[in-house]
Amino acid sequence: MATNDMVEIRWHGRGGQGAKMACLLLADVAALEGKFVQGFPEYGPERMGAPITAYNRISEKRCTIHSNIYYPDYVVVVDESLLDSVDVTGGLKEGGAIIINTPSSPLEMRERLPGWTGKVCTIDARRISEEILGTNFPNTAMLAAAVKVSGVLEPGRFLANIEESFKHKFAAKPQVIAGNMATLKKSMEEVQVG
Repeated sequence: MATNDMVEIRWHGRGGQGAKMACLLLADVAALEGKFVQGFPEYGPERMGAPITAYNRISEKRCTIHSNIYYPDYVVVVDESLLDSVDVTGGLKEGGAIIINTPSSPLEMRERLPGWTGKVCTIDARRISEEILGTNFPNTAMLAAAVKVSGVLEPGRFLANIEESFKHKFAAKPQVIAGNMATLKKSMEEVQVG
């Protein structure tokens, strides 16, 4: 875990991909585990497909910082195309990691991140979500990858707590729960660290 028992995560995605929802789910589950949390999007002129940023702070102690996150421990990139237009590694702490939704390996992605010498992690969230959920909705897979890589929550407890959260969120659509749980488990197994 980062210094001062606080982990900061910055999410980069496009409107409609669920980066904001993944960020808020992570905050919900961390709160269920008794951690102090913040989960919030950065609002601008969002529209479907426009770049969006969201943030998580997860801490063992009450957090009095209420700003965007400029020096995150981890960066989650839900849409690989953002690497061409957004400085996704900007401010990323040297001991941290970037987690990218891509079918490419960490080694291949490193070439697209000039100047970044820290950890590069990849997961093919699109393939996993299409195989299990039948549609490209990468946020669930990226959430699992973020938990696995960051170690911010213990994976077994995270899975148990998020299943409880899903039961409330999807009370009217219980058939959604099994697919999302399968996506989370498969993603934790498949995320590659390089």
